[in-house]
Amino acid sequence: QVQLVESGGGLVQAGTSLRLSCATSGLTFSMYEMGWFRQAPGKEREFVADIVRSGDNTWYADSVKGRFTISRDNAKNTVYLQMNSLKPEDTAVYYCAAREKYAYKYWGQGTQVTVSS
Repeated sequence: QVQLVESGGGLVQAGTSLRLSCATSGLTFSMYEMGWFRQAPGKEREFVADIVRSGDNTWYADSVKGRFTISRDNAKNTVYLQMNSLKPEDTAVYYCAAREKYAYKYWGQGTQVTVSS
């Protein structure tokens, strides 16, 4: 059974940092591209960042570019999202997902990030 479990969310003040982790099991992690998404209250889920299998290439939403960094450890079957200079508009539930070719096939349950002003 495939599982993606996010952790590291919490309540923080604007300008501070958080590091999210997504531990996976039940899949060959190194064979999947990995992504982070988020969903704020009353809004649709949106793309945040993506990383290829080797970790050599990454992509970011314009809203987080320069502040967030996605990385992965294939030995630990884990993907990370380092979030710096957090803003209140970053408040959302953050989800990790495993992508096979062009579709995100597996999703985690999400972790709440709340940024106070």
